[in-house]
Amino acid sequence: MASYPTFIPGAGASIATNNVMTGAGKVRWLSREASQDPVDNGWRVLSDIDTDDYLANPDNSRVVDFNELCAIEPALIPIWDFPVGSQLRIDRPGSGGIAIVDEATGRALTREQLYR
Repeated sequence: MASYPTFIPGAGASIATNNVMTGAGKVRWLSREASQDPVDNGWRVLSDIDTDDYLANPDNSRVVDFNELCAIEPALIPIWDFPVGSQLRIDRPGSGGIAIVDEATGRALTREQLYR
C-alpha cells in the first residue's frame, strides 16, 4: 500500500531522478514526452541539483507513481494533464512561494492556466 495520497486516480507512472525522490534536491525541471508504455504518463522530473553527468547514469533515475511525486511537490497536481511537449520549470523566489514557468515563453503560468 502506498504511503502517499491519491491526488489523481489513474495518474500513471513517471520517471524522476533519485535526487527528487530522496529529497536531496527540489523538483525543478518538468518535461512531458510521448508515453513509452501504457502506464507511462510521459512526465520526466529532474531536480535543481541534477547535472549532465548525474543524468547520464540511468541508475540515477527511476519509475515512480505520479501521485508520489505530487506528495513531494504538490505544485505538480495541476500540470498532470498538460500536453506532450510541455517543458516547465519550478522557480522558487525568495518569498517562499513558487512559480511554474513555461520554458517556451519564459513566463510564469497563471492560476487560470494551471486550473483550467
